Amino acid sequence: MKTLIIDNYDSYTFNLYQLIAEVNAEYPTVIYNNQFTWDELQHWEFDNIVISPGPGRPENLKDFGICSQAIQNTQVPLLGVCLGHQGLGNEYGGKVIHAPEVQHGRISEVYHSGTDLFAGIPSPFSVVRYHSLLVANDLPDCLEKVAWTEDNLVMGMRHRSLPLWGVQFHPESICTQYGQTLFENFREITLKFAQERGNSPRKHYWVGDSGDASIPASSCSQKQQQEFQLCTHKLNLYPDSEQMFVHLFGESPNTFWLDSSLVESGLSRFSFMGDSSGENSLLIRYQTRSAVGGSASLTQELTITQSDTISCKTKGIFEYLQDEIERRHCPSDHLPFDFNCGFVGYFGYELKAECGSKLNHASSLPDAMFLLADRMIAVDHQEQTLYLLCLIQQGQYELAEAWFEWIKHQIDHLLPLSPIVPPEVQTPVIFRLSRSEKTYLENIQMCLQEIHEGESYQVCLTNKIHTDTTPDPLVFYRSLRRINPAPYSAFLRFGDVAIACSSPERFLHIDCQGWVETKPIKGTLPRGKTPNEDFILREKLQNSEKDRAENLMIVDLLRNDLGRVCAVGTVHVPKLMDVETYATVHQLVTTIRGHLRADMSATDCIRNAFPGGSMTGAPKLRTLEIIDRLEQEARGVYSGAIGFLGLNGSADLNIVIRTAVLTPEQTSIGIGGGIVALSDPEMEFQETLLKAKALIHAMMIATHGAFDSNQYYIQGLETEAFDSYKKVRAVY
Repeated sequence: MKTLIIDNYDSYTFNLYQLIAEVNAEYPTVIYNNQFTWDELQHWEFDNIVISPGPGRPENLKDFGICSQAIQNTQVPLLGVCLGHQGLGNEYGGKVIHAPEVQHGRISEVYHSGTDLFAGIPSPFSVVRYHSLLVANDLPDCLEKVAWTEDNLVMGMRHRSLPLWGVQFHPESICTQYGQTLFENFREITLKFAQERGNSPRKHYWVGDSGDASIPASSCSQKQQQEFQLCTHKLNLYPDSEQMFVHLFGESPNTFWLDSSLVESGLSRFSFMGDSSGENSLLIRYQTRSAVGGSASLTQELTITQSDTISCKTKGIFEYLQDEIERRHCPSDHLPFDFNCGFVGYFGYELKAECGSKLNHASSLPDAMFLLADRMIAVDHQEQTLYLLCLIQQGQYELAEAWFEWIKHQIDHLLPLSPIVPPEVQTPVIFRLSRSEKTYLENIQMCLQEIHEGESYQVCLTNKIHTDTTPDPLVFYRSLRRINPAPYSAFLRFGDVAIACSSPERFLHIDCQGWVETKPIKGTLPRGKTPNEDFILREKLQNSEKDRAENLMIVDLLRNDLGRVCAVGTVHVPKLMDVETYATVHQLVTTIRGHLRADMSATDCIRNAFPGGSMTGAPKLRTLEIIDRLEQEARGVYSGAIGFLGLNGSADLNIVIRTAVLTPEQTSIGIGGGIVALSDPEMEFQETLLKAKALIHAMMIATHGAFDSNQYYIQGLETEAFDSYKKVRAVY
C-alpha cells in the first residue's frame, strides 16, 4: 500500500512517516506542500493521502499549499492531521477558530464514536495535542464529529459521503495512545475503499526526485584504498586529567579537551585530549555567507591549514568532513571507546543555513572549526587507564613509537599544578546583556503571540551576556569545571578563539555500528539549599505540566529528525522525562535512540538534525524564522554542537550551552530557554540568569580568586534580583 504524505513544513512529519511505514510495510512518499502542482500529482499512483500538521492557518496558501486541492480533488482516502484536519473543516464550510486554551505538548482524554478510524480503540483514550486553533463545533451538514474532548471540542471528523477524515490531535506523538491502531484502521479503510471499486493496493508506484522533503540522500561513497593506519598503546597509568592537559597541551595554539568532568556510568566514561602538533594534523576553518545581491544561495569558504601550508576550497563542511573521514577510514574494534582519531571541534548555529534554514545573521567567528586529531590521549575514568592513539600514513610506524615514548616520559614526570593566581590589579567585571531585560520580556510576549496564532509550538529564545574582561581561557575553564562539572564538558582553543563549555546535554552520539542517541534537556530548576528542599524541587520539576509539555515537544521533534535517517521501526525512547541532577541544577532529560539506515553516515545524521531541536523549538523551520526576527544577531558557537567525528564512522556531539566563548576582545556567554504557551515571562528571564550563574562564578574565580557579588555588575537588568541566592547591582 502506497501512502502520499504532504508535508506542511512540520517537524513531526517523519514520525508519521515511520509509523505509516511500519503499518503499511512500505515506505510512504513525502513531498512539501509547494513542491509540485496538483496536476503533476495526478500522474502518480498512491492508495491514500495523509496531510501533515504544520504552522499557520489552512486559509493561507503559504501555510497549506496544494493541500486544499488534495482535499477537493482526491480520488482516494485522505486523512488530515492537526492543520490537515483544520483544512478539511475549512474546505467544507467549517470555521477555524482559536481554541479556548492553547494546547501544545499537553495530554487530553478523547472520546469517540467507535466507528471506522477509531475501531478497537477504547473511549476515552489519551492523546497529545499541539494546537492553538481548532474547527468550531457547528460543523456543516456534510461533516460529522467522530471524536471530542470532555468539554466537547472537535478532535476528529469525517465527511459523510467522501473518504475524508481528520484528527486534531497527533497520533504519531510518543505519548499518544493507540496511534498505530488508528493508522491500521486507516489502512483497512483504504483496502475496503479499493475493493469496493475493484482496485487493489499499488504494488508499483512512481519514484522520483521529491527533493528535500523525501528521505535524505546519502553522502556515503565507496570505500577507498586504505592510506592510513591507527596505532594504539595502552598505559596502566591514571594521572589527574587536568594536570596532564595543562602540562602536555596547555600552551599549544590549537588544542582540545573533550572532558568528562562529571563522570557518570553510561554517560561519560572517557575523556580525550590532544593538539595540532602531529605530522598528519589539519586545522579546518569554515564560513558560510549569503551570496552577493541578496541571493538565496550561499558562498562557502573552507580553509585548511597543515603545518605552514594553507589551502582553500569551495566545498560544504559536511561534504568535506565525510570525504576526509572516508579517506582515512580506520576500524578500531579493539578499543573500548568510539573516538579513534578524527575531527574535533564545533559546528556553529549559523550552519542552519546548510540544513534547510536561511542565513539572516552572519557570525563574526567561523561557522565551524575542526582539528584533525592525528594523535591523542584517551582517559578511561572507569578502568583508570590511558590509551595513546596515533594516526599514521602507511609505513610511519617509527613516528608513532617515538610519540608514544615521549608521551609516557612526560606523564612519568608531570609537574604539580600551580594554583590559579588572579591578576594583581582587580577591577569589577562589567557584564552586558545583548538585549536588556525589558527587551527580552517583550520578545517573550511576541513569542507567546506567535504561539497563540499557531505559528509555533515552542520558541527557544536566547540572549547573550558580554564582557570586555578576558581572562586566560584555560584558567577560566579550569575554574568552570570545578564549579560546574558536566558530562559533556569541553575546552577548545583554535588560535585566538577559545571555548570553555560545561554542557550537561548530549546532541548526538553515533557509534561505529550506526546506533544513534540524543538526550534533549527541557526543564530546569535550581538545587535546594537543604536535602529536603532539594527533593521538593526535584519532585516539582518531575511533575511540572509546563516543563513536561516543553520536553515532549522537543522529544517528538528529535524523533522526527532521527526518523529521517534511521531505519523504520528502530527509533525509540528508552527514558522519557527523567530528572538528572547536576552541581547547580535539576534538569528534565529524555533519551531517544535509533539505528541509521545502511546508506546513511554520521554526517548525514548531524546535518538532518542540526541545529539541535532543544535550541530551536518546533516546528523547526518556521520557528527559526521567528527567532531570527527577534534575536537580531548571530548566535555563533552557542546553540551549536561541540565534539568529534571519528575515523570509524562514529560521532559524539554536545549541545553548546553553559558555555563561554573567549577572544582577545571579549568574553561572550549564551543564555536562553524554551518559550511555550504556559511560560511565565519573568520566570523565563530569571531562568536565563540561573543558567549563567556557574559561568559568572568561574569568571570571578579566574579574575579575582574568589566569588564576590560586589565585584561584578550586569548591565541591562531592570531589577536587583539575580536569582534566589545571589544579588547583583543593576547598571543602566
